[in-house]
Amino acid sequence: MKVWQDAHKFTITVYKITEGFPHGEQFSLTMQLRRSTSSMGANIAEGFGRYHFKEKIKFYLNARGSAVESENHILLARDLKYMTIAESEILLDNMKEILRELNGLINSTGKKS
Repeated sequence: MKVWQDAHKFTITVYKITEGFPHGEQFSLTMQLRRSTSSMGANIAEGFGRYHFKEKIKFYLNARGSAVESENHILLARDLKYMTIAESEILLDNMKEILRELNGLINSTGKKS
């Protein structure tokens, strides 16, 4: 699924960017951002593997929640100057696309149920 592929690429990008975060944030913002972004792909994959449409939607909605949580962490990292404004804009633009794809997946799955 394209949305999973995009979420996966996004997570890899976040891992690379967070390598430059201060060492003191390793178990704080760094870990929170990495977990929320990797949770997106994991929930999409798990939803895809579920048999019932309502179960699928539940996991896709969880992925959506993780995406919005990730947006918050990106804004915080930007405001703390752990990443550049350009990096944050790229991430936020990519996140908008992932959210658009997720919303489409949720809507199309809902129509099948």
